[in-house]
Amino acid sequence: MDKNEAPSSSGAGDFIRARIHGDIAQKKHSESPGGERGDRGIVTRFPPEPNGFLHIGHAKSICLNFGLAREFGGRCHLRFDDTNPAKEEQIYIDSIMNDIKWLGFDWGAHLYYASDYFEKLYEYAVTLIKMGKAYVCGLSPDEMKKYRGTLTEPGIESPSRSRSIDENLRLFEHMRQGKFKDGEYVLRAKIDMTSPNINMRDPAIYRIKHIPHLRSGHSWCIYPMYDFTHCLSDAIEGITHSICTLEFEDHRPLYDWVLDTLNTACHPQQIEFARLNINYTVMSKRKLLELVQAGHVSGWDDPRMPTIAGLKRRGYTPESIRDFCDRIGVAKANSTVDYALLEHCVREHLNKTALRRMAVLDPLRVVVTNYPEGVEEEFAVPNNPEDPSAGTRMVPFNREIFIERDDFMENPPKKYFRLCPGGEIRLASAYYIRCTEVIKDNTTGVIQEIRCTYDPETKGGWSKDGRKVKGTSHWVSAPHAVPAQVKLYDRLFICPDPDTAGNATEKTYLDFINPSSLLVNDTAQLEPSLAHIPAGTRVQFMRQGYFIADTEKTSDGRQVFIKTVGLKEGWVNTAVK
Repeated sequence: MDKNEAPSSSGAGDFIRARIHGDIAQKKHSESPGGERGDRGIVTRFPPEPNGFLHIGHAKSICLNFGLAREFGGRCHLRFDDTNPAKEEQIYIDSIMNDIKWLGFDWGAHLYYASDYFEKLYEYAVTLIKMGKAYVCGLSPDEMKKYRGTLTEPGIESPSRSRSIDENLRLFEHMRQGKFKDGEYVLRAKIDMTSPNINMRDPAIYRIKHIPHLRSGHSWCIYPMYDFTHCLSDAIEGITHSICTLEFEDHRPLYDWVLDTLNTACHPQQIEFARLNINYTVMSKRKLLELVQAGHVSGWDDPRMPTIAGLKRRGYTPESIRDFCDRIGVAKANSTVDYALLEHCVREHLNKTALRRMAVLDPLRVVVTNYPEGVEEEFAVPNNPEDPSAGTRMVPFNREIFIERDDFMENPPKKYFRLCPGGEIRLASAYYIRCTEVIKDNTTGVIQEIRCTYDPETKGGWSKDGRKVKGTSHWVSAPHAVPAQVKLYDRLFICPDPDTAGNATEKTYLDFINPSSLLVNDTAQLEPSLAHIPAGTRVQFMRQGYFIADTEKTSDGRQVFIKTVGLKEGWVNTAVK
């Protein structure tokens, strides 16, 4: 895929696309200047604040904004909302750009920062003051909250509201010059303290922060608020459709008020859609940060995290995430998506693309007693039955192999089709074997080894005399086996909605962390083709699931594999207590 041809969602019937189709039919954008940059056509944007790592909810917005731009022949901007230097770091900027590109999208030349517009935004604020539409307020944060009113009671006007325009201009200039302490003054829009929409009750649009900025350094000690910055940045860039989540619906009147009052050349259309909620996880940046800082997970890229970095490390593919976002579509009402749908999308893509390999996670030694000692042979095993073009690989075989301990039972129930005393199974692509003896530890009674015979007439795993067996086991040649560590990850929480599960009690979401969300297997034995597999390679361990080679290795140099998803739908969790 060309990096400039970002994939897009295919759903043509949702309300956002209907709105865009209507705008196109009315030639709403094609016949206008399209903004102060002189842009034309459909222009969307993805505007993250660089104060954390992106998660699967952000992926939905990324796919929507970049997808719409491509679908309608426009473009999508990446713009960092870097107006709060107290929380923003370069590591977040770098990770966000990497995540977007990993998902398959590219902003091309259209990378912007809200800090690009600091001087312009300041000029806009001065214009509002000169219009009598903004004033410098000296109320403390607690006083502002008290004066703001409630949903049922109107707000109270600040004593500062009646300052003269000249006095407001002087104070605002002094704010910029650093003559006041943090929190001593704010600049507020003068709108309506009796508005039923609390966001319109003279909101703060500038505050004082004596903190150096990542990009502008010490040039500024006042920074614009989000609601003021966002709409004007959209207008400056010529954004046509400012698409955001439902929590900003009540902010839209303020978005429009700022643009209408300042009479900007471009007035983008804000459209809200329901944010993505997935069961068995949390999406709040604060809660995700708490999970990391408290050590409940190993970091932002922990495979149990819903961050894009975590999903990537777990082996999820960008194609499957885009498919997931396409399937869930966009809606006007909040709802919760089953995590199983995301897993299904991952499983469906990996089934087509992942190479098959044999790995025995809980090995049981098998000695094929009638196979010649010192003799080895190789069998051609398909790399991916779903893709014949993937070819085959050669896998070594000799008289000592490993099979899964679960593939043998000494006293099996009826209709048991795996190996048992006197029973026969097929070794995948190799031979039929029959169990003749069970060797146990004299003290513990634990089975240490089983002995079998093989049928030379079943080479390749098929009987020449037409004899059939119902059980097939994967296996690994013991002398050639590669020891590895396998990490088996499950969902991080044991209840569908950890955010609200403890509402009736004093429990928090942390009380519902799954104690078995990570199991470490140090006994795994892999086929030799996995000895030097590059980190990030995704494979299917036959009959086990899909795994990815981790970027880390064990202290003794063994490769680490992370389980991405099982072969079958569904999972079993413990009961919520």
